[in-house]
Amino acid sequence: MKKVYIIAEAGVNHNGNLDTAKALIDEAYKAGADAVKFQTFKAKNLASKTAQKAAYQKQTTNANQNQYQMLKQLELSYNDHIQLISHAKSLGIDFLSTAFDIDSANELFSLNLKAFKIPSGEITNLPLLRTIAKFQKPIILSTGMATMDEIAAAMRVFKDYIKLEDITILHANTEYPTPFCDVNLLAMNSIAKEFRVKFGYSDHTLGIAVPIAAVALGATMIEKHFTLDKNQPGPDHKASLEPDELKAMVEGIRAIELALGDGIKRPSPSEIKNINIARKSIVAKCDIAKGEIFTEQNITTKRTTPPGINPMRWDEIIGTIAQKDYKEDEII
Repeated sequence: MKKVYIIAEAGVNHNGNLDTAKALIDEAYKAGADAVKFQTFKAKNLASKTAQKAAYQKQTTNANQNQYQMLKQLELSYNDHIQLISHAKSLGIDFLSTAFDIDSANELFSLNLKAFKIPSGEITNLPLLRTIAKFQKPIILSTGMATMDEIAAAMRVFKDYIKLEDITILHANTEYPTPFCDVNLLAMNSIAKEFRVKFGYSDHTLGIAVPIAAVALGATMIEKHFTLDKNQPGPDHKASLEPDELKAMVEGIRAIELALGDGIKRPSPSEIKNINIARKSIVAKCDIAKGEIFTEQNITTKRTTPPGINPMRWDEIIGTIAQKDYKEDEII
């Protein structure tokens, strides 16, 4: 099975601090993630100065701030990006970032990122979709809050620029944290069937059970928010994993990868040695004299060492004549 690509979503959990951002990269690497992802935006391009925060943001950030003021404190500069990319490269972990506006997308393109992540909130932003499509880089598209028609509309923007094999669609739910009853994980498979592209899951539930389940259902990419400390102020910390939880999620996903196998039903190398121990053979149910006819009254099936005749040949043995004396439990 191809390895699941695991994105540790640092997002804005650096709280605008470069050292914290670097520490997040360190933890993503130590957890075994394939990539660490941040969010790139200009607050002035992302939200108007009258835009209000989401309910979950009001609960986890300064209640007196509007959305613009909150976002302004969470920006990373172009130079910050250069340093973070260099730090990630030194560790051997991929650096990704989500562009929320055209200026930010152009900056990320100039930094030669290997792929572009489009967040759920931008799936209906035609100017941004078109800008990113023209970069002709692999695209990861999150679909929280989206209908199938809205996903299809975004895919039509990409079709002239991006090969289908270079697009991954992530099922998602844009509530932090997402109630389990709203995950609708099977929608991931509906997306895969409809659009014939690689698919995965961007998770905002509490814990690690749902992303691991997504891998069992065939997800090729998993994205999950993480933080250094859930108790920090900021919009996403509460719904994020701490480093030990991120590591546990990665280990769980890698275990499921191995467990899925190739789909061919056959004895595995580890269990072959148990076949002769666990399966039964035909044996004498009681003492049998030479010349007696084998019947259901004098033969039975039991585990034996060494193995004898497979019980699937029972009908062949019934009615035949014993060629020797048998003691009870002796292999026929």
